[in-house]
Amino acid sequence: MICAEVSIIPIGTNSTSVSDYIAESEKVLQNYTSIKYKLNAMSTEIEADNIDTLFEVLKEMHLAQIENGAQRVSTSVRIDDRRDKKITLSGKVKAVEAKL
Repeated sequence: MICAEVSIIPIGTNSTSVSDYIAESEKVLQNYTSIKYKLNAMSTEIEADNIDTLFEVLKEMHLAQIENGAQRVSTSVRIDDRRDKKITLSGKVKAVEAKL
């Protein structure tokens, strides 16, 4: 399992509100039944089975902004690709909470 956090910000739109653009990127995720995701206030967390699927999803999410009319898009991605054991987003949180 590969965990990632992505923040996609459209630039060059006609409004300071970006929720319509973000919604278009989130709709991409609905087409992938093999991944889990969680929308947060500032980013989206994604769990994918493999790196190829993850990059495919990220590319489509990024391009959704362009297709929705953004003239410029800034995409930031953080990836945790741990190979020694299976990880999940909730498991990462639980590991820290167990130590509190």
